[in-house]
Amino acid sequence: MQQNLYPIKFNPILKDKIWGGEKLSKYLKKNTVSRTAGESWEISDVEGDTSIVSNGELKGYSLKKLLETFKSDLIGSKNYQVFGNKFPLLIKFIDAKQDLSIQLHPNDKLAAERHNSFGKTEMWHVIQADEDSNLIVGFNQEVTPEKYLQHLEDKTLTDILNLDRVKKGDTYFIEVGRVHAIGAGVMLAEIQQTSDITYRVYDWDRLDDQGNERELHNDLAIDAIDFNMKDDFRVKYETFKNFSNKMVCCQYFTTNYIHLDSEVQKKNTLDSFVIYICTEGFVKITTESNVESISKGETLLLPAAIKNYTLQSENAELLEVYV
Repeated sequence: MQQNLYPIKFNPILKDKIWGGEKLSKYLKKNTVSRTAGESWEISDVEGDTSIVSNGELKGYSLKKLLETFKSDLIGSKNYQVFGNKFPLLIKFIDAKQDLSIQLHPNDKLAAERHNSFGKTEMWHVIQADEDSNLIVGFNQEVTPEKYLQHLEDKTLTDILNLDRVKKGDTYFIEVGRVHAIGAGVMLAEIQQTSDITYRVYDWDRLDDQGNERELHNDLAIDAIDFNMKDDFRVKYETFKNFSNKMVCCQYFTTNYIHLDSEVQKKNTLDSFVIYICTEGFVKITTESNVESISKGETLLLPAAIKNYTLQSENAELLEVYV
């Protein structure tokens, strides 16, 4: 089967959201005329939202079928031993025209017990941000569960939350249990465990098209919140050209930043697939038997069986992701 594998692209899964906008089409050339397009799921194995191959002889295959067919050749031996026919990561672009709800995600233990799911450790990389745009990450002071619940009841939760003004290139690591929200005017790439479990705790008293408030999950959230006031969520990284600069390295994924302006020979010795997310420019990916390309707003999956390849660009920015 190995000889059939090549750099794989997928059809984006576009999702309208109450808080979404038009940047996914304007900046990332996503095929939508919606004025509330909030998310583009680039690579997904979430039940009911499985990515479909868009290029080459495997066009039309689902990500699930790829895994069942190619197994460790697709994702690597150690990953296949752990995850089997389940892809471990979910890759998204998000456009927040309005503030997202204040939320958090459960850890693996809680997610497994309550939802038969993985937890949701994630990271954000800002692609574009309007002037004075913010992200909410963590608390700005020491908070007890009692204090938190009082602020929640008084609708003053934002008084105790940490607000960060952001710009293009800013990167954040969002551990499970950390209260967070993407602010209005921010478009970002999100890399996370394969999970769609979110505990929404406050939604700005917003109503949907039917005049209803969205469901909150405060009973579930209180046990899942990390009340430790840690200021370790901002990611610092180097930007050396034509080099994989380490951004985030955790047990669930590693993400590197690459500013590419020439040809780089790559050798995959990771025993893992590699995902490339193009956030600026145009990149050509050449393997022994195939040439593929991605431009800003596109994502590509390089199967683990492909060991030698070349990245080439005159000026591009990439996120390089593996497990």
